[in-house]
This record gives sequence, C-alpha cells and structure tokens, in this order.
Amino acid sequence: MLSRRILRVKAFKVMYSCVEDPGLPLKEAISRLDDSLEAVRDLYVYMLSIILPLTAEARRRIEAARGKFNPTEADLHPNLRFAENRTAALLAEDPDFQRFLQKRKLDWSQDDVLLRNLLDSIQTKPYYQAYMEAPETSLQAEAKFFKRMFEEEFEDNEELWKILEDRDIRWTDDLPYALGVCIRGIEAFAKAGGRWTVPALFADENEDARFVRKLVEITYARYDEYYKMISAAAAGWDSDRLFVTDLVLIAMGLAEAETFADIPLRVTINEYVEISKYYSTPKSRSFVNGLLDALTKRLSEEGRIQKNN
Repeated sequence: MLSRRILRVKAFKVMYSCVEDPGLPLKEAISRLDDSLEAVRDLYVYMLSIILPLTAEARRRIEAARGKFNPTEADLHPNLRFAENRTAALLAEDPDFQRFLQKRKLDWSQDDVLLRNLLDSIQTKPYYQAYMEAPETSLQAEAKFFKRMFEEEFEDNEELWKILEDRDIRWTDDLPYALGVCIRGIEAFAKAGGRWTVPALFADENEDARFVRKLVEITYARYDEYYKMISAAAAGWDSDRLFVTDLVLIAMGLAEAETFADIPLRVTINEYVEISKYYSTPKSRSFVNGLLDALTKRLSEEGRIQKNN
C-alpha cells in the first residue's frame, strides 16, 4: 500500500522531530514512525467509508421528497441508482471493513453539513448525470463513478481539510496519497466482486518495513557525523541555505546511500530532491541535489558507499 516515496516522507518527518527535539529516544522515534504509517491506512479506510453516509443521505432525501404534502411525479418515482448502489450495501455488510472502522473509531456521524454539501456538489456534476442515466449498472460502473468522485470532490474541499485537521493533523499531508489508494481500492473491490480486504501496509513486508525503519535508525545514529560533513561541504554556500529541513534530507540521503546497496545513487538523490520541493524552500532543490551529489561521490571514493549495480 505504501510506496517508497511515502515511506521516505514519513521517515523524514520523524527525523525532523528528532532534530528539533534532540532528547527524543530512538525507540520513541520508531514508535512515532509506526503510528504515522498506520495513520495513512486509517485515512484511506476513512475516506472510502464516506460512500456509506453519502448513500444514506441520498436515501434520506428521497424519503423526505416522497413524504411532502404534495409530492411531484419525480418525487414519487425517483431515480434510485445512487441511493441503492451495491458498493455501499456490500461495504456495509463486509465484516472486515466494519471491524476496521469500529476498531479505529472511524465514522462520519458528526459531519452532516459536509455530507449534505458534498452530495449537493456531486449531483451537479456531469459524471453523476452520466452514471444515473446509463442504461445499466454494475460494480464496475459504480467503481468508475466513485473513482471520479474521489478524483474531483475531496482534495480541494476546505471543509473536509478542516475536519481532517481536527481528527489527526497528519491526515492533511496524507490526503492526496490516500485518495489515490481509494481509487485503486475501489477498482480492486469491483474486480473482487465486492469483497474488501485490509490492505497490507507494505508491498513487501520484509523489504519495505526493514527499509524505512533502518533508514530512521541509521540517520538517527549518524546524524551528528553527517551534520559535520554537510556543514563543511556547504562552506561555499550562502549561510541562509542551512535550513533544518535540508540538513535532515541530505543526512537521510547519505544514510540511504551508505546502507542500501541495491538502491542506485541517482534514485536516492532524486527522491530527496523531490521531497525537498514539498517540504523545504524554493532554493532547496539545487542545494540538496548539489550537496548530496558531492558528498556521495566523496563517500564512494572512500569506499563507504558500495552499490550492487
């Protein structure tokens, strides 16, 4: 479920907190790392589960319209396709899905305003009209509809961002990635005939779990050494370039380069340069790239970095 990029980002955030709080024990840092990884999966399931209350809100509106004093023909004979979608029904009945929601205490019961506004928005969209007017439906057709919903309705929704921030501050950073997992997850759900399974955190439990934890452990252990190397190498750069975010990213790049012989140096450098675009300053890209390139070359010449490829 979690890509190497997101693993590096999570490791970076933990290492940043370690540098800001030098007294933080490694054991606590690893515990924070594990919690932050689990938080991404929680957010994925939380966002996927919004299908259920949205469907319930659609049914509520239909029943309210039917109960009006003078209902119209459309009120009495509405299009029930969304209100009776099989995806929501199957998720509501899926024991694994429901157990996960209950165990992690994930629900939308306090967010009626968001749900109403969201359904209002969805019902104005061409993709909703196309879904409602299609000659027939299936789980695959529903998956196509919900994919569009996850693509279009959430990432720029300020009301949702406020809710996520209140629930778990980590979720605001994780939302774009979690929505991508929702899109892939709803496709897999349809292909499996409506059976949901809890996604593994790691594509390869042994390799990926070892990678991210070892990355934090090595960076934590050698940070002071890397800091001295970076400071010396940065002597010719402007003093305002030494931001903590950049120092942490470069130190992590050095730790990864020294520790993982199977990861090409260019891959490592490119990954931390890319992360710097989102978490550091506009000038950080060239700084991180330049320092990592110079220092990894030096460590390679000294024999400290050795690659299998």
